[in-house]
Order: sequence, then structure tokens, then C-alpha cells
Amino acid sequence: MAGGAVVSGARYDVVVAGGGPAGVAAAIVLARAGRVVLLADAGRGPGSVGEALPAAARVLLRDLGADRVLADGHLPCPANRSAWGGPELASTDSIRDPHGHGWHLDRPRFDGRLRDRARAQGVQLAERTAVRPLARTPDGGWTVELRGPARETARCRWLLDATGRRAALARACGARTLTRDRLVAVHLTLDPADPPGADTTTTVESAPDGWWYTAPLPTGHRLLAWYADADGGDARPAGEAFAARLADTRHVGPLAAAHPWPAGGGALRRAPAHTAWLDRVDGEGWVAAGDAALAFDPLSSQGILTALFTGLRAGQAVHARLGGDGEALGGYAREVAAVRAAYLRTLRSHYAAERRWSDRPFWRDRQYPQHPQHPQRTATTTTTTTEETPV
Repeated sequence: MAGGAVVSGARYDVVVAGGGPAGVAAAIVLARAGRVVLLADAGRGPGSVGEALPAAARVLLRDLGADRVLADGHLPCPANRSAWGGPELASTDSIRDPHGHGWHLDRPRFDGRLRDRARAQGVQLAERTAVRPLARTPDGGWTVELRGPARETARCRWLLDATGRRAALARACGARTLTRDRLVAVHLTLDPADPPGADTTTTVESAPDGWWYTAPLPTGHRLLAWYADADGGDARPAGEAFAARLADTRHVGPLAAAHPWPAGGGALRRAPAHTAWLDRVDGEGWVAAGDAALAFDPLSSQGILTALFTGLRAGQAVHARLGGDGEALGGYAREVAAVRAAYLRTLRSHYAAERRWSDRPFWRDRQYPQHPQHPQRTATTTTTTTEETPV
């Protein structure tokens, strides 16, 4: 295990499960406050690709003392373009953003540098290690099993779940995941163009049964993603059907055409992209942050930003709770609820702006959620896997 071997029976103030932005943000905040922290990163599944970070993240990274993680290796994103509500592209340029431009992330580099920053703050890192709560201890803490290269046990005063959409610890503690929709992504990474393309914007284009997203990657590759409902018959297109659907686009298709498809046609992959949240984000001895607490539709472009924010605030709340503030976690829960409410209002507004296909199930469900043919699906229990799968 990197960052020092975990000694069986070791004691920590907080064990953080999940080495993504939310977990690392929480671990840094706690370590800087003087807490003894173990960050367990299971590292399961394929790495994230094609993720964008808005310029406002500069503020949060600066608060974490981690603004240098963006020093190099990422691609500036000067504008976001969309053909939404009409056939022509509209653009939102970073020149109007007081924080500057956003980024197309090299996500493994970004996450790795965040974890390096956590180590520098004194966080102990256990790589390829999952956390399983075993039992409560008489003092109100936890005995946990650390499932890594070796299986060890440890004790802690608090657990912080940053395991992503799986919300593994929160669900083990009795929380339920609620969902609003059935959105999934079918995506493909195209090979670099020759000569390299000049486009560094993100492009979104709506379609009768879903929407497209494409963006360049720092490696020169291009991400191509189709978003549709999981049970709508459009979320499992085979390679030829995917290409045919792409050919119907006006803007995304030409950008993709400049890039060779991977050898052998490439592997389409499918991943969940639905809106989800926990019915409660904290309980006796635990709290959730990031996608474990609240997972966004990618149309919002706020996933990593929210992960950093909720991780930072969860870390602050746990530190205050361990210091005797019985109201700290309630305040955090209210903040998460406010973020969710604002996000849902904005998301409804975004989907309502596309009126060309309001009679199609994908759009009708989002614009008229109480339509008698498509009853509201908000707040239903889900056991959907968060792992990416081949199509």
C-alpha cells in the first residue's frame, strides 16, 4: 500500500473510502485540521475520460491548497458550444467568465496529483483498497475491514463515503439511493487526428431521442458520447447503429470524422449518467460526499465541481462534529439539499429549452414528468451498477 502500510488494528479519526475528488478534498481538509486520516482508494473499473472542469473550480482548489494540480497536462477549454433548441450552434465563451477558462482533464493525472497533495498534508493512502464496515465500537466509532493486497482491520471514529454512485458505505449503513431518470451514456474514444485538430471546445447536440457530447482530450484523442434512456431502445446501439445515428448529426459528426476510429472498430462502452441522490447523506458515525451523496446528469457539467465542494464541506463538518458540534452534519445535509434543489431547477430549464421533440418519450419525460403515459420516476430505489460495461 502506497503512503505507508496499514497496520492491522490501527486507529484513525476518519477513514475516507474513495480516492476521487470528493474523497481527496475531504481527506485534505481533515488532515489540515489535525485529524489522523486514512484515504482508501479501491481504484475499481476503467478510469474516467473526457471530463471537463469549469473555471470556478479554481476557487475550491485554491481553498484546498491544490491549485497546482492543473499546472500542466490538461487542455484549456475556451468555450462550450451547443445546438440545443435549434439547428445552429451557440457558444458560451470563457472570456466572459471571471475565473477564466475551464479544462478538458487528463483525469488520471488530475486525480493522481490530488492524491499526492493529500499525502503531502499527512494523509495515509491505501491504494487498491476497499472499505467494509464490520461493527460499531463501544465508543461510537467503527471497526472496518480494509480489502486490499492484504486484508487488515482498522478502527476509526468516523466513516466518509466517497465511493461514487455505488454509495457503498452509506447503503451498508441503511441509506437508500433515489433516482430521477434512467439516463445512460454510450461512449467511444476516437484516435488522434492527423494533423491534430484545432478545436478545443466542448460540443453538445440534441437529437429526437437523446443528445450527443464530444470533446477533445489532452492526449489528442476525442471523446464521443451518446446519452439516452436506459430502457428506451436507444441506449444499446451496436457499432453500425451508433455510426448511423452519428451520421444524422449536423455538428458532432463532422468533428468526429476528423479522427480515425480505433482499430477493429473500437469498443463502445455504457455507463450510468442518471440523476441520483441518497435519502440521507449522514447517519450515526458516517457521512457521504461527491457522487455518493448526489450524482448529476452530465448536461450540468458540474460533477467534479460538486464533488470537490461536497468533499470539502463534508470534511469540515466531520471535523466540527468530532470536536463536539452536534449541529455540523445537519448543516452539511441542508447544504447538499440546497445544491440538489438548485441543480434540479437548472436541469429542468435546460431540457425545457429544447422544444422540437416534445412529443418524443425522452424529452416528454423531462419536460412533462407528470404526463400520464410517463409517470414521475423521482425518488425510486435503485440498485443500478456504476461500473462501465461493454455494449
